Amino acid sequence: MPKHIDYYVSLMSPWTYLGSARIEALAARHGASMTIWPVDFGQVFPASGGLPLARRAPQRQAYRMMELKRWRAHLDVPINLEPKFFPGNELPAARSVIAVREKIDGAKAIALAHAVLRGVWEEDKDVGAPDVLAAIIAGAGLDPRQVMALAESPEIAGRREADTRHAIDLGVFGAPSYVIDGEIFWGQDRLEFVDRKLAA
Repeated sequence: MPKHIDYYVSLMSPWTYLGSARIEALAARHGASMTIWPVDFGQVFPASGGLPLARRAPQRQAYRMMELKRWRAHLDVPINLEPKFFPGNELPAARSVIAVREKIDGAKAIALAHAVLRGVWEEDKDVGAPDVLAAIIAGAGLDPRQVMALAESPEIAGRREADTRHAIDLGVFGAPSYVIDGEIFWGQDRLEFVDRKLAA
């Protein structure tokens, strides 16, 4: 049976960004297909007992920053720990990724999502600004007018809501989450287990 990864992301998550190149490499190495789901974690957190970053205890916020520094050094990924436009408006980018996934090509949707994450965490871009998002879409080899028009359609708006409800029903509670055969692997620090699952 072909291997498949359902890839649940937040386009504002540094952890999703830290794992982005590695999950693509793992999927390629194992010949696995992958579908990206940029769901609304603003809805997922209340349903799963999570809290947005600004509402977490100071100790947890401090530890998050410590861990980001450790992983940046460990992976040698040029991540900016305090980007200028975080937290930002990820909705236009998320809908654009969904539009590409649904109407154009799944692999290009993943490439666009990773370009958006790179824009936030490496390039200090305001990915919620239409002109900035248009440039990122063009840089991913896509037509910004086409993608952004599709992203504004009621169908795509409804698709994000449906995807978010499905993620909650599935038990997804954090980003990134990689789901294989119904088994959830939460966090880029679980990619070794994803590798083992795909190899099994």
